[in-house]
Amino acid sequence: MVTRQTGQIGGATDSGFSPPQINSLDDTGLSPLWLQDLILKVLYFRGYLTGFKIAEEITLPFAGVVDQLLFTLKQEKTIEVKSSQGGLGDGAYTYGITSAGIIRAREALDRSQYAGPAPVPFEVYNESIRRQKSGKLTVTTRTMRQILSQMVISETTFQKLGPALNSGTSIFMYGPPGNGKTSIARAFGNLVLSQNMYIPYALYLDGQVIKVYDAVSHSLAPDTEGSGSSTGNLRSNTRRDPRWVKIRRPFIVVGGELNLEGLDLVFDDTTKFYEAPFQVKANGGILLIDDFGRQQVRPRDLLNRWIVPLENRLDYLRLHTGRKVEVPFDVLIVFSTNLPPKDLVDEAFLRRLRHKIEIGDPSFEEFREIFKRVSQDKRVEYNDQGLAYLLQEWYIKRNRKMRASHPRDLLDQILDISSYLAVPPTMSRDMLDRAAKAYFVDI
Repeated sequence: MVTRQTGQIGGATDSGFSPPQINSLDDTGLSPLWLQDLILKVLYFRGYLTGFKIAEEITLPFAGVVDQLLFTLKQEKTIEVKSSQGGLGDGAYTYGITSAGIIRAREALDRSQYAGPAPVPFEVYNESIRRQKSGKLTVTTRTMRQILSQMVISETTFQKLGPALNSGTSIFMYGPPGNGKTSIARAFGNLVLSQNMYIPYALYLDGQVIKVYDAVSHSLAPDTEGSGSSTGNLRSNTRRDPRWVKIRRPFIVVGGELNLEGLDLVFDDTTKFYEAPFQVKANGGILLIDDFGRQQVRPRDLLNRWIVPLENRLDYLRLHTGRKVEVPFDVLIVFSTNLPPKDLVDEAFLRRLRHKIEIGDPSFEEFREIFKRVSQDKRVEYNDQGLAYLLQEWYIKRNRKMRASHPRDLLDQILDISSYLAVPPTMSRDMLDRAAKAYFVDI
């Protein structure tokens, strides 16, 4: 039960939002009974802990919050003081769980085995996402040339990418494999990662916990406001709510493993708490659906799942109880596919995707420029005669399409061969033939 779901918003940061300072139990927006159970579960799993360490484990300030919870638990004889260090206050006392506490902890574990950072009320999270909207990134031609400086892209395609990124909504990139669709999306991600935002470790909704922060999906950002990650911060005046973590705006990639279940709240029947889906973890950043069309679910079913979020910028998640909840959808979603669009989507869905960009095969001049750049990076001696021979013998005569990834892969073959033969890596005819024979397969 929630006693008070505070929606107060703190001072501005580079994301326009900073979690406000916690001064009392009411400021948490959570029931004291629920927080007491959380402490008992932590002690049940961890054994003896100091008051400061308990505060660190549940990411709440000791003074005014955790000290009050511990006082009540001691009165109810569910915990007891095992030892103390004189002069350092209650936070330095070591606490242990009693037999009565073990009984209560097991009852709480039957409901949920979550025993980590205290969650943030769901409504407060929704408000924070609205306050931290990525909005329009407002990149310019100059910015785009900087983030794509390592890539060789036709000017026609290049001029489409900036407006697509500025839209902050949806991009559908298609074309043959090996021409840089994923690399372009990752370059977008690098730009987004230069900005910061706050997300909570977990959310609280109807007595349920939803885990949001994921060390694999999220990159921590330097935090100068005091995150409460050390006992020193938790002992005194933490300058913001330590239940939140400052991260780089997320860039999350999903591929063939994506299914419809992964786009809803994932409830673990064993631990009895939820994991937030991909698009919630990507809120405020970019979600790249790579190799679209190769998922185990039908493309049209997957696309239909995105219609409401793309149109209304709102998503709806379902609890295992059947209740549906609304959550902001502040995500630039990028679909990347090697398959022909006509085999994946119909006109009605394409209309809902703001930008459709074909990433085609490079021209001869672009292919040459890629070869020169990669040769320099890999320290392979480049020459135009070698490239002309390669194009004539292995592309034109065999009616083979050029791909932007071929220079990198062929030069890697040359490096492998030259290392084995103990000779310098060069673009000689012999080396190119050996590399092409090892790399190309006629299908």
